[in-house]
Amino acid sequence: MIFRILLGSFLVFALSLVHAERALPQGIRSPAKREVRATAQDFFDYIHKDYQPRAEKLTAEDVEASWKFNTNITAHNEQEMIASSEKVAKFDKEIATYIRANFKDVDFSANATLKRVRDKLVLLGDANLPDAEFSELQTVEARMKNIYSTAKVCKTIGVHADDVEDKCPKEHQLELEPGITQLIQNSRDEPLLKHLWKSWRDATGRHMKHDYARYVVLKNKGAQMDGYADNGAAWRSTYVEPDLEYLDQNFIDEAEGIWQQLKPLYEQLHAYVRHSLQTQYPTVRGLRNPKGPIPAHLLGNMWAQQWSNLQDFSRPHPDKPSLDVTPAMVEKNYTANGMFHMSDDFFASLGLIRMPGKFWDHSMLSKPDPKERLVVCHASAWDFYNREDFRIKQCTDIRMKDFITVHHEMGHVEYFLQYKDQWIPFRDGANDGFHEAVGDTLALSVSTPGHLEKLGLLKNYNSNDKDAEINFMFSTALEKIAFLPFGLVMDMYRYDVFNGKIKTTELNAQWWKYVNKYQGICSPVGRSEDDFDPGAKYHTAADVPYMRYFVSFVIQFQFHEALCNAAGHKGELHTCDIDSSKAAGKLMADALSLGSSEPWQVAMKKLTGQEKMDAGPLMKFFKPLQDWLRKENDRRKQKAGWSDDVTCTGSRTIASVLALVALFVLSLLR
Repeated sequence: MIFRILLGSFLVFALSLVHAERALPQGIRSPAKREVRATAQDFFDYIHKDYQPRAEKLTAEDVEASWKFNTNITAHNEQEMIASSEKVAKFDKEIATYIRANFKDVDFSANATLKRVRDKLVLLGDANLPDAEFSELQTVEARMKNIYSTAKVCKTIGVHADDVEDKCPKEHQLELEPGITQLIQNSRDEPLLKHLWKSWRDATGRHMKHDYARYVVLKNKGAQMDGYADNGAAWRSTYVEPDLEYLDQNFIDEAEGIWQQLKPLYEQLHAYVRHSLQTQYPTVRGLRNPKGPIPAHLLGNMWAQQWSNLQDFSRPHPDKPSLDVTPAMVEKNYTANGMFHMSDDFFASLGLIRMPGKFWDHSMLSKPDPKERLVVCHASAWDFYNREDFRIKQCTDIRMKDFITVHHEMGHVEYFLQYKDQWIPFRDGANDGFHEAVGDTLALSVSTPGHLEKLGLLKNYNSNDKDAEINFMFSTALEKIAFLPFGLVMDMYRYDVFNGKIKTTELNAQWWKYVNKYQGICSPVGRSEDDFDPGAKYHTAADVPYMRYFVSFVIQFQFHEALCNAAGHKGELHTCDIDSSKAAGKLMADALSLGSSEPWQVAMKKLTGQEKMDAGPLMKFFKPLQDWLRKENDRRKQKAGWSDDVTCTGSRTIASVLALVALFVLSLLR
């Protein structure tokens, strides 16, 4: 009898063990049963043998579902993408729960890499949310992206964005790419520019404001469940390295400090361009204030983030040739596919990895016929996490700007290729800015006059001509320096939305205060809280952090200087072209292959010899231009800086006038 009871108890115990094993996520099996505490080796075996194979397969399927939606916007593909995201979130939650339960007390003191993996996998972000709220967040994000990607405006002035389908002739209905973008870049018809600027915001941001407010709540909730103060802190965590005593506030302070270092150069460029616009548009009210901000619709870009399309009337020395080689590209019958192959050849000349066959088979390098399918045109690079499929999605136009964008996106893919054999948690940039900087670093060489001459796109350029040299640096500054405050404002604003400093009742008013503070830009038309102008930018609609671009525009010059030194370049930094330097390529590849397996400071030191972000090389690159701008602005009697006018009235706002009157009255009373 006692024997039967003991046997029965043993069977019950054995069955409970089997049940517990089956309760683990499918494909996951616990390390060997033991009574002793799990070890670092147990964790390594679990990651290598169990987690990694299944995560690779599931992530590839998820990226494929997202690719299908982004390259063919349909309700069916949207639902497939959401369903796939939910599946991955469930998997991530199961993995995190299992690791927390089984490996929380593991001693990783002898293996910092394994600790780094563990710390990454127990953070869930959006996947922390209950299933219903996670599904709601995915739906909200897809809806915002859909609003952005399918928006149309009418070229006819007076037709509101909401009436495009009913009141606008088909031939006047414009999507962002290429129709609206080309007009914003090339037209000098100020009323048309103002109409397009406003219509795009009416068609996009205004329709997603309610969704965005809900998005903020859900994103914060997921981030807080990971222990972050809010979603802004979660976004910044890619830069935080506690083991090196580099904390969240260190990064915020460093970004602001770098901006203060760069601001004098931006202010000189701003003053010079403002005067050029005043000459070009003498009757525009918003330009009447000689010390005012610049109306946003006049800068040749929908978001006033880069000003390169103003060169036709602002070039310092108009008698010298333009460095915009778009006409030469058209004359030489450049194609989208050919531009990507030229970029691939340049990467290969450095000894970097060529694009694999599947890249050419599966990428979307040109915009499909809208009658066949709608796509998200915003250029992006894709890693399918199976170590063999990498793609780019870009609606490539035949112009110099897109030629540079090609190199930017190819840089992402090169990074993917370099770290493809890392574990999945490490298949990422050392920090977000690293990923954005790689292609731009190489494009700094490609865009030099010397390199463009080698390509046959620039003829008779005299490298000893100082006026032509200023033209080149000015052209580069309209891309690089004009962008810096925009790269900062996008996330400085969103950080304060996430942390509650900006209330949902003042989202648009505060946006323009931030834009004025950093960019010196004002709205050409009145705005209200019915509007949501940050939503007119893809990255807001698509839940993409933006500080990475500010960081990348700084560190790419650090990278460029280091690669130029490795290539043995002699001369000023802005003249360097590293084409065909295997030494420069190896230096870059060694840093890229780390992925995020080490703190970003380690990758930075491997590439540049120093651990900190530094604006010094950027300032060095543009030093001759800064000196020239300061002298030219003094000659024109132009003062750097701008007033706090956010609506381009050309004079002080009523509020500011009343404030001055109040101060005057108080002074009398004293």
